[in-house]
Amino acid sequence: MVVEEEAKFDSKSKPMVANENLRFGERALSAGGAAFISAVIVNPLDVVKTRLQAQAAGVPYQGSCRLGCFEPNSTVAHDLRPSSSPGVCRITGSATVCSDHQYKGTLDVFIKIIRQEGFSRLWRGTNASLALAVPTVGIYMPFYDYFRNVMEDFTAEKSPSLTPYVPLVAGTIARSLACISIYPVELARTRMQAFKGTQRGVKLPGVWKTLVDAVNPVKGSSSNGQNYRMLWTGLGAQLARDVPFSAICWSILEPTRRSILSFVGEEPRAGSIIGANFTAGFVAGAVAAAATCPLDVAKTRRQIEKDRDRAMKMTTRQTLAEIWRDGGMRGMFSGAGARVGRAGPSVAIVVSFYEVVKYGLHHFHQQ
Repeated sequence: MVVEEEAKFDSKSKPMVANENLRFGERALSAGGAAFISAVIVNPLDVVKTRLQAQAAGVPYQGSCRLGCFEPNSTVAHDLRPSSSPGVCRITGSATVCSDHQYKGTLDVFIKIIRQEGFSRLWRGTNASLALAVPTVGIYMPFYDYFRNVMEDFTAEKSPSLTPYVPLVAGTIARSLACISIYPVELARTRMQAFKGTQRGVKLPGVWKTLVDAVNPVKGSSSNGQNYRMLWTGLGAQLARDVPFSAICWSILEPTRRSILSFVGEEPRAGSIIGANFTAGFVAGAVAAAATCPLDVAKTRRQIEKDRDRAMKMTTRQTLAEIWRDGGMRGMFSGAGARVGRAGPSVAIVVSFYEVVKYGLHHFHQQ
């Protein structure tokens, strides 16, 4: 992938081998394998991030400790809301219980989940993450490759000044396609990770049961077209987060890895490919995650909303305004540490694994 790009953009650098002969299926397989490894490794950080954001949204704490907010927010049951002046949130219940069940930060979430729910709960939603990540990345990375190559060929011939913007546009289009195609599974994963289990050893709902509950929250209720719209609740917030994330990520990643490979100045080998892509991916993922954290908080809040009418009416802009009103800047960046800690390694693993597998497949075809 980086081979011909080096030849185009830096005539002094040694180009990597070309890989146009790789089929879409092989690219998708490479990306799917990368997504599988990444999803398993970083899932605990994803759970921590979601818990912190759900807590900020007003999800009840375990036991007798509750967060009461006066503006309607159905992530907290109506009978748990105290009656007081609008715009204020406060915790009600025993101070000891509240202290024990209120998350204070990323490390605190890790400790309390392990102590209260068991070590395995850190991998809650991993099956949904895999069901989401493998096909999503399997769509995302190959389409990014395709759009980038086509657009770079076009801009190099017609308008070279636009070539630096190609990664941004290609990443935006590819991410939008991937996001829309697999969105209901993303909704299930967020809901699975956001809420605590009440007892150790009790099997929690899986992906299918979570989606059924989202469509029919009341047992025995009938499904209709309106109910199934719940499966796409928060899609706008998801796109509002993922599109700029992808644009920022690829805008940083492409020039960074090209600079690293150019600096190394040797015939590309598996080691240099992994090193350049891992470093560039880590930096790009961390920066993009930090920049888009408020949009991620809005996405989580919309996905865990249980009031059907409110979920259908809320917009991303309204959700961001509500987050700012309830928590200010701290609320906008709930779970930022865990999100950045997750995104950096995740992007680095996916990109470096994807590129080195492509490199291996190319050499296999040459034999």
